[in-house]
Amino acid sequence: MKRFLIPLFAFVALLGFLMVGLKLNPREIPSPLIGRPAPAFRLSQLTDMGKTVSPSDMLGQVWLLNVWASWCVACRQEHPVLVDLARQNRVPVIGLNYKDTREEGVKSLMQMGNPYRMSAFDPDGRVGIDYGVYGVPETFVIDKNGVVRMKYIGPLTPQMVSDNLLPFIDELNRG
Repeated sequence: MKRFLIPLFAFVALLGFLMVGLKLNPREIPSPLIGRPAPAFRLSQLTDMGKTVSPSDMLGQVWLLNVWASWCVACRQEHPVLVDLARQNRVPVIGLNYKDTREEGVKSLMQMGNPYRMSAFDPDGRVGIDYGVYGVPETFVIDKNGVVRMKYIGPLTPQMVSDNLLPFIDELNRG
């Protein structure tokens, strides 16, 4: 009888962990970057190889880093939301074109519109790795001091932008 108790307790414990895990939101994966300086990089701009993009260019303002790719279906779904956000001119949106080709990235922006103040070109995904990117799209909110304050996994929605993102950005701008 005792030999059945250990597997039974192990099964119950595993079931408990599973139940807790099912209640978690996969878009709210904690990032070790929250509260830490955004990883430094200097990459060429997607649309102009002669110019570069770096987080240090954005110091003194709250901004978004949106990781995207032309081959990403969810990025295409998110794109109109980013275009609308850029039109509002409430926060600069910087793109990180992830594991893409320059030609396809530029073509995608020409077809769908360019919401990015600048878009960095990360063809091998090394900067994305530094940011802990699981997949695209992912969006980071970075404060005036260059500290990552929020990470959102998956496509932004109009409701998420109006209910969560913009109020959080307004709060960071006030502080």
